[in-house]
Amino acid sequence: MRAAFNVVQRELLIAMRRKSDILNPLWFLLIVITLFPLALGPEPELLARVAPGVLWVAALLSSLLSLERLFRDDYLDGSLEQLLLSGHPLAALSLAKIVAHWLLTALPLLLLSPLFAVLLGLSMPIFKATFLTLLIGTPVLSLIGGVGVALTVGLRRGGVLLSLLVLPLFIPVLIFATSAIEAASFGLPYAGHLAIMGAIAMLTLCFAPFATASALRVSMS
Repeated sequence: MRAAFNVVQRELLIAMRRKSDILNPLWFLLIVITLFPLALGPEPELLARVAPGVLWVAALLSSLLSLERLFRDDYLDGSLEQLLLSGHPLAALSLAKIVAHWLLTALPLLLLSPLFAVLLGLSMPIFKATFLTLLIGTPVLSLIGGVGVALTVGLRRGGVLLSLLVLPLFIPVLIFATSAIEAASFGLPYAGHLAIMGAIAMLTLCFAPFATASALRVSMS
């Protein structure tokens, strides 16, 4: 646990020194959320109807844009080999790096989501459903993305292949998230949708770190 905590702390310190790692996803979110109202027009009802989907697509793409660097920098400077040879469980260290990725990409979105909701004209019930789906679903994006990055870390221009690998796996989370938000917009209960998303998150949390560790060993062999 101490080694995993040190990895998280190291990743956060590196990100603080390289402000672009934090600011680029936020700028991307801001650009997307600003351009959609301009493209769709000033109709509040239309904007409120598509706003949750805009937030989710922005979160998905923002996570995908920053995924490629999850292990790439460590691979290039040799730190990844040191992690493999450290003697600590590689699954725990991989999970720590994925947690750091979530803290740097998804957590700012969650903290700024009230501001985005105001900009997009979301009502409180729809915003609540959107926030809960993002809270449960974004860790799944980081966990699944970690497996994809581990498989492509040793490849040149692996970003396109990474997208082809992980985007189909993101679809179930996106479907249940949009279904929950749609149910909230009609005043229907959506606890079942959140429960299914929670089950997906728990399954991913149980298996993704080990899959990531195995993929790293294959990529480095």
